[in-house]
Amino acid sequence: MKSFAFEKIKDLKYGENPHQKAELYSYDREIERVILGGEDLSYNDVLDSSVALEVASEFFDVACVCVVKHANPCSVALAADVEMAFNKALDSDPIAFFDSTVIFTKQVTYNLAKQLREMSLRIVIAPDFSNDALEELKKDVNLKIVKIITPYEEVLGFYNEEIKITPFGVLIQEKDKKELSPDTFKVVTKKKPEQKEVEDMIFAFKVAKHVKSSAIVVAKDLRTIGICGGQMNNTVSLEFALKRVCDSPKDSVVASDGLFSSVSNIEIAVQNRISGIIQPAGSIKDKDVIAAANKYDISMITTGIRHYKH
Repeated sequence: MKSFAFEKIKDLKYGENPHQKAELYSYDREIERVILGGEDLSYNDVLDSSVALEVASEFFDVACVCVVKHANPCSVALAADVEMAFNKALDSDPIAFFDSTVIFTKQVTYNLAKQLREMSLRIVIAPDFSNDALEELKKDVNLKIVKIITPYEEVLGFYNEEIKITPFGVLIQEKDKKELSPDTFKVVTKKKPEQKEVEDMIFAFKVAKHVKSSAIVVAKDLRTIGICGGQMNNTVSLEFALKRVCDSPKDSVVASDGLFSSVSNIEIAVQNRISGIIQPAGSIKDKDVIAAANKYDISMITTGIRHYKH
């Protein structure tokens, strides 16, 4: 029989709400990190920072910026450097930045720190900070500055189990580490996506993995332009995500963590001039959904992988 051992690290100020007591425990091992500025992380800070780190770790080898609020990624962007990625993420959802957790996959520079200082952020996370950038960020005494010492590429495989305590018992499951496979990754429509669209689709699908189901991510030019999750079905999520798009969704792509089981999703995509869709497939309506995509000349990739996140 498998057993789990936890060792108390410290009491936290409170839990999700001020009336809830909370404690932090170690389990097996933790990432190596250091707080360079501001107070220690709160209960909610740990949750937001964990989501931010997992999303950023999907893109550890490129310049990535991810913004998290309430344990959901709300803006993610890739670029040639983190300053460009930051500005792309900011354009995607400027409102989400208020009191948010922002993570970078590369060193935070002084110019970037000056931009960050002008915003009301909660946490800034990065693998490194230049000396002048750190000095600039520390001017905001309320800003929590976290340096991640563990290499980002190790984070996704850092622990193997997820544990949830419920009234029905303790649930333990293997962590979702499934990655896209050439064996199941298929273009199923007559229209073939261009290489740029394929890159956007893969990017969006990786982000969708970390959004609460039913997750929809709308992306263009390696940045999210609309995200919605936690809805009753992905049709509702798709409608909400497209309503939140700051720019025109024309020629953007849509990723879904779960299968498309309704032709309505294709019709909504057409109305918003979406160029491509990536989804797991596996519905009894697959043929109808693919036929609708062909009818409206939309490219579709199926992954054979579902990423539900309850």
